[in-house]
Amino acid sequence: MPFLDHVLQRPAYGWQDTGGNLIKPTSGEIFREFFSRLNIFKDKRNWLPFFSWFKVLCLIPFFMIFLTSYLTWWTVLAAFVYSMIIMGTHGTIWHHRYCTHGAYKFRNPFWRFFTQNLTINVIPEEIYVISHHVHHAKSDQPGDPYNAQAGFLYCFLADVNHQPIAKDLSDADYNRVKLLMQHTGVTGNTYAQYLKWGSFVNPASAITSWLLNWSFWYIVFYLIGGHALACSLFGAAGFWAVGVRTFNYEGHAKGKDKQREGTDFSENDKSINQLWPGIVAGEWHNNHHLYPKSARSGFKSHQVDLAWYYIKFMHKLGAVSSYKDYKQRFFEHYHQPYLNMKSGQIGHSKSHDQLIL
Repeated sequence: MPFLDHVLQRPAYGWQDTGGNLIKPTSGEIFREFFSRLNIFKDKRNWLPFFSWFKVLCLIPFFMIFLTSYLTWWTVLAAFVYSMIIMGTHGTIWHHRYCTHGAYKFRNPFWRFFTQNLTINVIPEEIYVISHHVHHAKSDQPGDPYNAQAGFLYCFLADVNHQPIAKDLSDADYNRVKLLMQHTGVTGNTYAQYLKWGSFVNPASAITSWLLNWSFWYIVFYLIGGHALACSLFGAAGFWAVGVRTFNYEGHAKGKDKQREGTDFSENDKSINQLWPGIVAGEWHNNHHLYPKSARSGFKSHQVDLAWYYIKFMHKLGAVSSYKDYKQRFFEHYHQPYLNMKSGQIGHSKSHDQLIL
């Protein structure tokens, strides 16, 4: 069986039926799977998805304090910029383009650590990276961990129900997981530790990194703007942490065919380019599916790509040693042929009209 077919933990309701069709679980089945996989008392190997949502729960009090005690025009503006732009763009820079696709390389581990911790730590790299490789291999097909055709909840709770790695990988398959994660700098388990904890990332390392990251950023925000700014931005991070779980459902058109001619060129899936995610986070999703390993996804002039601007800036500083940019290839292989086709159609149409006249 191919590695990507079994690297993720199979949900109780399965990926596909005997006919190869996508299984669309009921809301009840999805919630039962969700709470079962968060139960660390039943199985301590559930610790990573539990830890991921525990961090979200820890951010909720900050959000409530922000709403009840520090709601002013400047804290609202700061929270908006931090959640919508800074957190979103960082997710694209770090989790998406570097950790998953290796679209660029850092000159040394310091700059990797610097970029990793540019924002409040929320999403575990392991949950994102391994499952995202499967997503690209099986996009909008059975086995896609956030297949939009199975509904909103299927995507929204995917980080618990569909994205964790399987708990019974062979030593050889676990080594393949390690190869996919080794460039991220995340401290990994040995195979014996993996069998005990059910994850690549070591629990002690993950918890220590989280506590240090949050402590650092709360102190920095407090020194800049007191508890008002610190609570506002930590609350904003919680808002983003919940909202980002809706992206793949929206980014794949809620499972419908909404691709537009001349805008969405990757036709092997249902991904679409959306203006808002593109502008605030560089997530021109159809472009990304066309060239997953590109450090730039905003190919056209109006497609603002803040993640790319950061990568390019870091390259000029010498912090990024190399990157892959497929903009020119996009125009040569897709955009220009499309314009030529449209021009030919218009010319043909004009000639036809002249003949009629």
